[in-house]
Amino acid sequence: MKLHNLKPAEGATHKEKRLGRGEASGKGGTSTKGNKGSQSRAGYQRKNAHEGGQMPIQRRVPKRGFKNNNRIEYKVFNLGQIDQLVEKYGITEFSMENLYMNGLVNRTDNVKVLGHGELKSKLTFKVSAISEKAKAAIEAAGGSVEVLN
Repeated sequence: MKLHNLKPAEGATHKEKRLGRGEASGKGGTSTKGNKGSQSRAGYQRKNAHEGGQMPIQRRVPKRGFKNNNRIEYKVFNLGQIDQLVEKYGITEFSMENLYMNGLVNRTDNVKVLGHGELKSKLTFKVSAISEKAKAAIEAAGGSVEVLN
């Protein structure tokens, strides 16, 4: 077998359909586009959401609500959860780097600490946001808080 002997398997290739090349081709005249109308003419484009005259779905379904583009999403941790994380992962500083290293947040997440539960351990917090109640509880336990951003 040599390179010049290679050819596709039988039936693997088809002849190209040549439209508009005379009546003898069987595809001449209207070139399989029917007789008249915009669809038979050059430059025809079907509208993206056209449903054959039926009211399109984006107009049938009502719009609801409001999406605030300026909303900041936070990954939330409560004080009760933080004690469990300290025991499980041996965290001494509650910071974005430590949380990322332990697989608790993504690199781009913002972290907010909320005050539900009790904090027993003395920790240093370096987070994006913190509630007043959580800040008071942390400082009462002997920890310190640094808000990033």
